[in-house]
Amino acid sequence: MNTHTILNIKTDKKLKEEAKDLATELGVPLSTVVNSFLKQFVRDKEITFSTERYRMTPYLEEMVHSARSEYSSGKVQKFKTVESFIADMQS
Repeated sequence: MNTHTILNIKTDKKLKEEAKDLATELGVPLSTVVNSFLKQFVRDKEITFSTERYRMTPYLEEMVHSARSEYSSGKVQKFKTVESFIADMQS
């Protein structure tokens, strides 16, 4: 017994091509991406819409770069317990 069906939707041509290219880059068919989204939608009973891709602000980029530099240079103090961290913050 065949439990598959065909889903016909209308979408922007450019969006479809971009999605198909990305799916191919990830090594999965576009239908797998759509089915994964539909399963998540049914499971979670919610949908999230976003008009922007996440981008760090220049300030956040600078802070991340600075933190990585400090960490790799060994300037970061390490604590064995939360209590020792809190004690250091209060001194």
